[in-house]
Amino acid sequence: MAHQSNQGGVAHKGRGATFDPHHRYAPTTSEPVDDGWWQEEAPTSLATEVREERTRSALAWNTSPDLPFDRSLNPYRGCEHGCIYCYARPSHAYWDLSPGLDFETKLIARTGLVERLRDELCRPGYQCRPINLAGNTDAYQPLEARYATTRAVLELLLECRHPVTLVTKGGLILRDLDLLRALAKQRLVRVMVSLTSLDTELKRSLEPRAASPSARLRVIRTLAEAGIPVGTLVSPVIPGLTDHELERLLEAAAGAGATTAGWMLLRLPREVAPLFEAWLDTHYPQRTNKVMSLMRQCRGSEVYDSRFGKRMRGEGVFAELLEQRFRKACRHLGFNNSATSARQQLDTSSFRPPRAQGNLFE
Repeated sequence: MAHQSNQGGVAHKGRGATFDPHHRYAPTTSEPVDDGWWQEEAPTSLATEVREERTRSALAWNTSPDLPFDRSLNPYRGCEHGCIYCYARPSHAYWDLSPGLDFETKLIARTGLVERLRDELCRPGYQCRPINLAGNTDAYQPLEARYATTRAVLELLLECRHPVTLVTKGGLILRDLDLLRALAKQRLVRVMVSLTSLDTELKRSLEPRAASPSARLRVIRTLAEAGIPVGTLVSPVIPGLTDHELERLLEAAAGAGATTAGWMLLRLPREVAPLFEAWLDTHYPQRTNKVMSLMRQCRGSEVYDSRFGKRMRGEGVFAELLEQRFRKACRHLGFNNSATSARQQLDTSSFRPPRAQGNLFE
């Protein structure tokens, strides 16, 4: 299959990527050439295509020291939110799809996921620890409204009293307030709402189909009022573009009821780097050089550093300054104190394998 790239920086309505880069597994590549023949302009609006994939295994496992969980579950591959910076974009190459526009327009819905999860939770020797939902793409992207796989997963986890953590920037999570409230009453859930910027205009091109900043703050407020442990993840912090909002984002989250906070530096692995730079050239050309220069300062003169302990926060003077600002703001706002951490510890002792639920002698 031939893959064509278009690095001309064309903005597509409601999409983050401006072109489809070749993925690293493509057997052939092609480049557009102006041969003088007239061709119709490509449409600026691209439809979303969805195909279904039968699930072989539900849980994905990791041993990364950078992550606070060792297992995750992803209902969907690709993400219609279209966040241009998404570190998961390169994973689309495994399905012979581009990390660019394909990642946000050619989605894969995993069917049979709940059944496979049920089987895996019943395996002899399974040890209960929190499942992160989802670790790769957003479990509450628009596709969830059609498939409701995330809700079905939460229903199963509530049934067997299994703890779960959630990170989202989708307002659809409020649909499942009933399940989240029931999980919270048994200390089985913790939610982090991702905040990147309070600038609505910036958000429209940076995260085109994710919830607006005000909607995400409303999610935090609603969850907090319902007694569901909720925090904010200021991620990614983009040097030269969003870093000046760090304290304001934390203040807004605290005002909405968040009690914990974290942050991550922009990550540009593999194909994400050229996609992000093309996005800058298209939407913020006057900032491209500054942003990329600061990124290299934080990544040892490269655009990305994959080393454990470095990839999430970076290193160097600028990265250290961001960490200092974050810690100072958290102290001022009361985030991440020991009392809060103790209250948000999830219960792993009440887990019962799903099939044991029907045992009348239990």
